[in-house]
Amino acid sequence: MDKVILLITIVFPLLTGALLPVFKFKTRKSRNIYTEVVTILNSVFVWILLLNAPEGTFRALNLAGNLEITFHVDGLGSVFAGLISILWPLATLYAFEYMEHHGKERVFFAFYVMTYGVTMGIALAANLMTLYMFYEMLTLVTLPLVMAGMSREAIMAGRKYILYSMGGAAFAFIGFIFIFTYGTSMNFIPGGVLTGADIAGRERILRAVYVLAVLGFGVKAAIFPFHGWLPSASIAPTPVTALLHAVAVVKAGAFAIIRITYYSFGTGFLKGSAAQYIVMTFAMVTVIYGSARAVKEPHFKRRLAYSTVSNLSYIVFGASLMSPLGLSAALSHMIYHALIKITLFFCAGAVLVKTHREYVRELDGLGRKMPITFATFTIGALALIGIPPLPGFISKWNLCNAAMAEGSGFALAGIAVLLISALLTAIYMLVPVIRAYFPPIEFDSKTIRDYRDPGFNMCLPFVVFSLAILVISFMTPQVMAVFDTISSMM
Repeated sequence: MDKVILLITIVFPLLTGALLPVFKFKTRKSRNIYTEVVTILNSVFVWILLLNAPEGTFRALNLAGNLEITFHVDGLGSVFAGLISILWPLATLYAFEYMEHHGKERVFFAFYVMTYGVTMGIALAANLMTLYMFYEMLTLVTLPLVMAGMSREAIMAGRKYILYSMGGAAFAFIGFIFIFTYGTSMNFIPGGVLTGADIAGRERILRAVYVLAVLGFGVKAAIFPFHGWLPSASIAPTPVTALLHAVAVVKAGAFAIIRITYYSFGTGFLKGSAAQYIVMTFAMVTVIYGSARAVKEPHFKRRLAYSTVSNLSYIVFGASLMSPLGLSAALSHMIYHALIKITLFFCAGAVLVKTHREYVRELDGLGRKMPITFATFTIGALALIGIPPLPGFISKWNLCNAAMAEGSGFALAGIAVLLISALLTAIYMLVPVIRAYFPPIEFDSKTIRDYRDPGFNMCLPFVVFSLAILVISFMTPQVMAVFDTISSMM
């Protein structure tokens, strides 16, 4: 029965999402109820599954020989699946009010629900074949979301997204072929599958392939210089960008990098090699680059997008330390950043919907007219900066602690990079807050007198998420105990 529920968590949103445009809903409200009920039900299925995790692997389909579609529930997958299931229902609720005047809502919500199922497929994939297949499906189901509205800018963003994703898929496929050829299994096994006589004399080429695979999966994780699609995708509606930048796409990229590092190639095979330091270097460059671009970016949502570029490589840096402490730190930042960033994007979306203002310079005085939105944004901003005891501080402390324990020159350089990035983060996050609450003396408050916070459907999600940020700040021992248990199995 548990294995049936495992399959349901993937198939149910795919099927119900695909059928959504077929049903003839009498009212917009009835369609929204259908969408929300489907999303909540699937989250319930996910938590039933996580709390009663079945042993072994569920074989869904044999394609040919060792090429199988299989699923299982392990510690790493449970973290990602749990994150998805918590964020998605509230993100869907937010989308109802946001998308009210966008048009083509049936198609939008169809793909929105289907993306839930595809992301669950990535989280619960038991082997590289399954991960790669759902990773490619993720591109296909999110492309219509990126292009929602079909404006010229949206179409251009969609083209860039698909081109980058296709290039990344090609690089990732090279890693897939080499693991298939030289690995002892396609399954995800703690410690990796590159052992035995088959890899003797091929160590260099396999490590080079690992770097290519990281860069391939790293396209969705926005590793520099393959990050360009992410700021462009901010043209999409905020319910899309929030999930793209917090969970579905970018975290899937980081999750895939962790999978192939710890469960396919293996840290024993990679640690101390040039491959490790090359990946670490890419991560550090991206952290600094993303932070610096965010400081310079005047567009509100694109500033948050460049922030995502930087913070994703915090996760990649932690994973590239190839140690239990590094993995635990990477997982903590993956979860905490998702919670913080979806909050920030929802607040930016509220500003856009209610005021039609898109630039940081246009936020003057809005803190007084949109008190809920900007109080929530401020909590998220302080958390992302890393003000103790908020979760951003905890994950950055974990990363620095793991780098110090690793002890190499590259790891210690990473600490310096994280500190510089923290300073830049304070700059690009506090500027919107200061402008909202402390406008210039010459500011005319009459220009914003008609602005208000959004309605219940939009306010509730980011208020809940901001409260979750505060609550999780005081649950560090319990949360880190989970991550430490997972990383100890490597």
